[in-house]
Parts: sequence; C-alpha cells; structure tokens
Amino acid sequence: MLLAIEQGNTNTLFAVHDGVRWSAQWRSATDSSRTADEYAVWLSQLLQMQGLGLGSLDGCIISSVVPQSIFNLRNFSRRYLHREPLVIGENARLGVEVRIDKPSEAGADRLVNAIGAHVAYPGVLLVIDSGTATTFDVVAADGAFEGGVIAPGINLSMEALHLAAARLPRVAIQKPRQVIGRDTVSAMQSGVFWGYIALIEGLIDRIRTEYGKAITVVATGGVASLVEGATDKIDIFDPDLTIRGMLEVWRRNQVSTS
Repeated sequence: MLLAIEQGNTNTLFAVHDGVRWSAQWRSATDSSRTADEYAVWLSQLLQMQGLGLGSLDGCIISSVVPQSIFNLRNFSRRYLHREPLVIGENARLGVEVRIDKPSEAGADRLVNAIGAHVAYPGVLLVIDSGTATTFDVVAADGAFEGGVIAPGINLSMEALHLAAARLPRVAIQKPRQVIGRDTVSAMQSGVFWGYIALIEGLIDRIRTEYGKAITVVATGGVASLVEGATDKIDIFDPDLTIRGMLEVWRRNQVSTS
C-alpha cells in the first residue's frame, strides 16, 4: 500500500492507496515542528481504525510546500515504514515538460496538479488550486506545464482584512444571501466571497482570451467546494486531483527504476 502525504501551508493530507483505489484519507493542521514520532503515533491510531497498521504501508511519496517539515516527514518514512520516501522536488522524476522562462521556478505542487489533471481529462486544461494561495495553471493538450497565475487565497484575504483594519472583526467565510451587506460582518463576507468569485471568473476569462484555445477549467483544493455552485466558469470540481498526480508520479518512478 502507498502512503501519499500532501502538505500545504494550512493542512496536510495523508492518503492510502491500496493498488486499486484510495482506501483512506485523513487531514491534520500543518505544523512544521511536528516530529517523526508524533506523526507515527497519530497515523498509527487512524490506520488501526481502518484495520491497518504502519506495517501495511510499503511505499511513501511526499509533496510539501513547507520545506522545514520535509526532514521530519522523511524521517517518519525511514524510521516507521522502513522505506526511503519519494519526495516531489527532490528525488522524484515528474516526467512533465515545463514550458516557462525559468523551469526551475515551477512549484512541485503545481506540476503535480498538472500531471493529475492531464491523466484524467483530455485537451487543454486550466487547473485552479485554492488553498493558502490560489493558483491558475495552464496544462497543454500534451500534458506540458505552460505557466499561470498565483493570487492570494480567500482565507488569506479575510485574515489580512481583519489584521490590517483595527475595527473589522475576524469572521467566517461563507456565501452570503445577498451581495449588499446590511452590517459589517455580512459586508465583509460579501466582499471576500464575491470578490473571490470575481477574481476567479475574471482570470479565467483573461486566460482563455490570451491563450486563444478552448480550455476546460478544473478546480481542486480545500476551498474549491466553497465556490461550487457560485460560478458557471468552472467545468469540473475534482478534490482528488493532487493525490492522483502524486500516484501517477509514483508509478512513473517505479517504471523508471524497474
């Protein structure tokens, strides 16, 4: 069984693939100070609830945008799984062409998303990943990464509004009943939520116009479900896109080393 660890700035996903399907998934808050031993205790308890154990895992792939966490995640795999992990951006061969001016600057997480989208959907794709940042990445019909846009995420925007304006409270993000707010909280929720929708729709339109070809828009990430139903610019919502890309990278590396 393969353990895929996909770590963002806010949350970390642990997913188990049994060779046929993703049989279990768990999320935890990202904590760069968490040790290998702490990961082992936490994960072993969750595996036990599924009738599994750490010994059931015979492979590990890691994708992290938090460099200071990779050391502990790698040690967890070595110490408790007795496996050298495949780490995106380090020892993993991705097998994707990067058609941007400085290919070395393409984030590993964005490339994994491009791979996950390409193996599932045909044609030119625009992948929107909503997390701490919101990325818009163009994937060519042949699977090549062709660049994109990086914008602040919706949670980051809401937090910045609260921190920068002394009289504005911290509020939960949700879809407001109407655009025009009747009090401070509803006005903030409307501004952030509908402003975020306008950002997504505006960038989709501009990217489509500039690229000049038909593009299928695929959304993923922790905030994607929040905007589902709020815009008709997104064609597909795919919560498993990133770990599908990680699984494909794992398979490509097994073939290349066999």
